[in-house]
Amino acid sequence: MGLACVLFFSPFRNSVFLTVYPHYFVGKYRFKCWFLLVLGPIFKETSLFSLDHRDKQIAELVNLNLRLLDRIRFLEIRVTELEKELARYKNPKNSTNSSVPPSKDENRPKKTQSLREHTGRKPGGQPDHKGHTLEMSSSPDILIDHIPQYCTCCGRDLSEVPAKLSSCRQVVDLPVITPVCTEHRSYSRICPCGKKNRAAFPGNVNAPIQYGSGVETMVSYLQARQYVPYRRTKELLRDCFGINLSEGSIDNIIGRFAAKAAPLYAKIKAAVSKSPVIGADETGAKVDGNRQWVWTYQTVEFTLLAISQSRGLKAIKSHFPGGFGNAILCHDAWRAYFSYSENLHQLCCAHLIRELNYIVERHKSEWADCLRTLFREAISLDKKMKGLPDPEEGKNIARIEERLDNLLALPIDPKHEEAVSMQKRLVKYRQSLLVFLHYPEVPPDNNASERAIRNIKVKQKISGQFKSEKGAESFCVIRSVVDTLIKKSENVLQNLTHIAKLQPE
Repeated sequence: MGLACVLFFSPFRNSVFLTVYPHYFVGKYRFKCWFLLVLGPIFKETSLFSLDHRDKQIAELVNLNLRLLDRIRFLEIRVTELEKELARYKNPKNSTNSSVPPSKDENRPKKTQSLREHTGRKPGGQPDHKGHTLEMSSSPDILIDHIPQYCTCCGRDLSEVPAKLSSCRQVVDLPVITPVCTEHRSYSRICPCGKKNRAAFPGNVNAPIQYGSGVETMVSYLQARQYVPYRRTKELLRDCFGINLSEGSIDNIIGRFAAKAAPLYAKIKAAVSKSPVIGADETGAKVDGNRQWVWTYQTVEFTLLAISQSRGLKAIKSHFPGGFGNAILCHDAWRAYFSYSENLHQLCCAHLIRELNYIVERHKSEWADCLRTLFREAISLDKKMKGLPDPEEGKNIARIEERLDNLLALPIDPKHEEAVSMQKRLVKYRQSLLVFLHYPEVPPDNNASERAIRNIKVKQKISGQFKSEKGAESFCVIRSVVDTLIKKSENVLQNLTHIAKLQPE
């Protein structure tokens, strides 16, 4: 008897059943009994084996699926990180959207990215602008007469004919500069009483041979005002003035000049500490291969530079042990300044606008764009209030304050991490954002401090570093005096000449 086998797949537990059909029947019950006795045990064993194998496969697939899900989560996190990194490359920070200095810009930003708003005026001199040109002197130092001696037509002698001035021209030039050597001679006289009296040398003549105040003035001027390094100062003095100075002599001259300027430096520090508004900033400086920090504290009339190994509160306390009185501090939100909680603070709006520029460029954030517009409107209102008085001044300030509070309370997309971080920081320092609207003497930015501290960067860009801490301190002292003279519209070289003639205390 032949058998035909057919497989049936059950919808329950994915099982497989084997059914056997005979080709022909030799008694209905006989075949049924034979099937149960012979094939029954085989079918039962085969079914159990199939179920166990399927369960094992299902378990393996479940484990594989879990591992793949973990892998997908890891890859999604990695993709998010790479997208953020790529966004930073697509929207790099530069001097227009952050505190990165222009010297660090990989590619100069486009002119359309400048923080300055378009005024509609053309470059160059504006209408009604008073021009300046080279004017002739009414009292020239040298007169040279050019008188014709014969007629260019017939050749007749004209030496006896009176000459009449027809026109004149002037040439402004520099004379050949040569050093002037002054010899001081001390004589002695013997009194009839027997006492020998010797004349004393001037107080500033204390060596057999030395350089005078004019050389000290020029060396200090070239160093602190024009940022000329030692080697080129040596070359300039040799080629232009015929003076051969070593680099060591130049360093000694700068040290002596700084000692003479020390009393003025102390007066500048005292004046800054008593000012109602003080702008502050700091920057790194390399001194003999080590990093230190140069601080600036400046007002409308005074600029103070000081160097320290610390960028923290320790440095500020060493510069101003008595604090800043009731002054309003303008800065870029460096945390050390906020240690003076008794003072009002004004954060630099120019810094904030640059940060908002970056958020707008990277995330197309409407919140950042609105906040940037608000700060610009506040600055415009400040300029307007410093002009003609406005009866609506109080209402305008209140509206801007209310808009700022509303913007700081708005929810921000958590994916915009820079925006979320900035919002938290602005909420923390909310009382230091619009102080300039309530105090007319407070500027909305800290640009004046940045201009003062930029001198250090220019100096390092040219010279590389300060060779010694003493040299760095001397530069800060002299540059503080120079910047203060510039703010007071004084002639720098003439005033440095007066300082060079002083005696160090």
